[in-house]
Amino acid sequence: MAYKIITQCPVCSSKLTVTKLKCKKCDTVIENEFELSKFSYLTMEQLSFVEVFIKCRGNIKDVEKELGISYPTVRGKLEDLIASLGYTQIKEKEDNSADVIDRLEKGEITAEQALNLLKNSI
Repeated sequence: MAYKIITQCPVCSSKLTVTKLKCKKCDTVIENEFELSKFSYLTMEQLSFVEVFIKCRGNIKDVEKELGISYPTVRGKLEDLIASLGYTQIKEKEDNSADVIDRLEKGEITAEQALNLLKNSI
């Protein structure tokens, strides 16, 4: 039986490294320090999100529908994923008026909050 590799130390939560590889067929063993992919250190929830994101070809609206979550939640998960992969976020001024209107229509924010968000994005 094969188990999923753990990537964090259960004692101190530091990243673990692979130090031993074994061939199932001939029992050859190779010992050294091997690097894991950045993706190996993602949580199961993050990996599931990546799978849906790729399946939806990066279309955030499709990810919303697939996961049944709001646009801001998708963006939050995406930002968390980017940070977990070690990339820094570049803040850009973006037109988020459609997002604000969408949130207002869904009742997630009040009209006053929507006006403030739209004023701050200008």
